[in-house]
Amino acid sequence: MENADCILSPDGQLPACDERIVALLRYWRSIRPAGAAFPGRQHFDPVAIPRLLPWLWLMDVQRAPLRFRFRVMGTEQTAFIGDDPTGRWVDERFPKLLDKLTYKHFVACAERGAMTYQCPLPVAHVDKRYMSSERICLPMARNGRDIDMVLAMSIFHPTIEGNGAALPQPAAAATL
Repeated sequence: MENADCILSPDGQLPACDERIVALLRYWRSIRPAGAAFPGRQHFDPVAIPRLLPWLWLMDVQRAPLRFRFRVMGTEQTAFIGDDPTGRWVDERFPKLLDKLTYKHFVACAERGAMTYQCPLPVAHVDKRYMSSERICLPMARNGRDIDMVLAMSIFHPTIEGNGAALPQPAAAATL
């Protein structure tokens, strides 16, 4: 995986990344209805991607003012951050996040319909055994155009005991 900070159109190409992120992007694109800019939550079927669910999370988008609330957090996500923030506002659970690039990615996704990808992620809020990480955020819209939810996946790669180096992970080109 290479260092990347990407804000892309929904049809943009990701850099080489974890194969689970590639699989989620492929699925997200496959559920977008014809003529719609984005799929909605009603198109998302967790049964279709069971192996990805532990790393997924959803955020509701509130407008005026723009805020994000955790709707669902996968089991791997809650294990890495040490609690389950489901139902909590992002700015209340992670107040320092508002000044970070990560939050700018959330905003780009919600306001511009951008697909965002970041690697490596800052991992200050997770167990230090996981030092290499990456994340994708994908816009979702019930009506196909007004984003009301963000579908995201974060992958935290473990480090080799004692030396802080990341274990090699299968990387895949994001050519879909």
